[in-house]
Amino acid sequence: MYLAANGRPEAPPSPSGVGRRVPGTVLALGAVSLVTDVSSEMVTAVLPLYLVLGLGLSPLQFGFLDGLFNGATALVRLLGGRLADRGGHHKRVAGAGYLLSALSRLGLLLAGGATGGIAASLAADRLGKGIRTAPRDALISLSGPPETLGRSFGVHRAMDTTGALLGPLVAFAVLWATADAYDAVFVVSFCVGLLGVLLLVGYVPGAASAPRTPSTTVKHKALRDPAFRRILYAASLLGAATIGDAFLYLLLQRSLDLSPTLFPLLPLGAAAGYLLLAVPAGRIADRVGRRLPFLFGHAALLGAYAMLLAPVSWTTLVVVLALLGIFYAATDGVLMALAGPLLPAHGRASGLAILQTGQALARLVGAAGFGAAWTFWGQGPALWVAAFALAGALAAAWRVLPSRDVTAQSPPSSAPEAS
Repeated sequence: MYLAANGRPEAPPSPSGVGRRVPGTVLALGAVSLVTDVSSEMVTAVLPLYLVLGLGLSPLQFGFLDGLFNGATALVRLLGGRLADRGGHHKRVAGAGYLLSALSRLGLLLAGGATGGIAASLAADRLGKGIRTAPRDALISLSGPPETLGRSFGVHRAMDTTGALLGPLVAFAVLWATADAYDAVFVVSFCVGLLGVLLLVGYVPGAASAPRTPSTTVKHKALRDPAFRRILYAASLLGAATIGDAFLYLLLQRSLDLSPTLFPLLPLGAAAGYLLLAVPAGRIADRVGRRLPFLFGHAALLGAYAMLLAPVSWTTLVVVLALLGIFYAATDGVLMALAGPLLPAHGRASGLAILQTGQALARLVGAAGFGAAWTFWGQGPALWVAAFALAGALAAAWRVLPSRDVTAQSPPSSAPEAS
């Protein structure tokens, strides 16, 4: 463990310039995530439109389905983290998750308009995401020293978001070329997702071997750490006050009476902001600590809620999408960089899975709750409740989060070995 005199992390000795390089594992995983996100966001971009406007689901039904599948993702993350840590097979477990998500696109194609088939396919996609997320983030966290994790996660998230930016564009192009044929979107999405799996197999190294430790022991150690528990509580509280991007896009679409053809383009603004700010936000978090950027990101989300409570114009659309980009840039990778160094190398995936699960389950409550409020009270009152809830959660998180970053309990493992 390396500590400076002021108690903040200090890098272990290394050759000049080494600490400034982004590890190859991060770049390889970034490429996989880029391609996979093109596949995933093609479907995500059209899904609210397909379910609400195409199949006629109510906001309550959509909110329940969205929250339910996010909850399923959360629970499976625990399994993915456990399997990855027990055998040190981070790459294999992540690969299984990527493959399952790719295959789910075929399920959407075969389901047609059957609600049960669609639900099963969406569940498979979210399960795949849940399995792969913790092992993937553990590989990133173990690839370099703790004090550079903000930058590493920022680079990965920027590459990931490049795919998120391209996905809706591809979906828009496919819908335009095929006269709104959703089946064509699902076919192209499957082919691109399969390419991501092949990139993972060919170019991403596996995790270095770590001592085998029972997963229950790892879990108990993580939950016994006071700093980790405070991060978990704060992330879960803020997650419960997050209503989800899809609802924000639906609010913008209804308020501005956007054409359904333009709806898949709405995520582009948020993705562009995330892409531009992910690396700078990670570097700032490495310098000033990760607590303040994480809180600032949620304050930006609160600003997006406030903008939608005022009269909505085209300026509102631009500002809301920009604030969403700031939110993700300052919170997604920063949270993993904040918590990762608290966890031992042999339990990194399991610990991160616990954190991701707590946050995702909280978002299940937030999505379902907002969908119910919108259905029974209308979109205005529901958004007011969400804004007050997020403001209260921000105030509580300010007090709960650790005041400074903590170094790793054990140094990062050696460079990953191929598997």
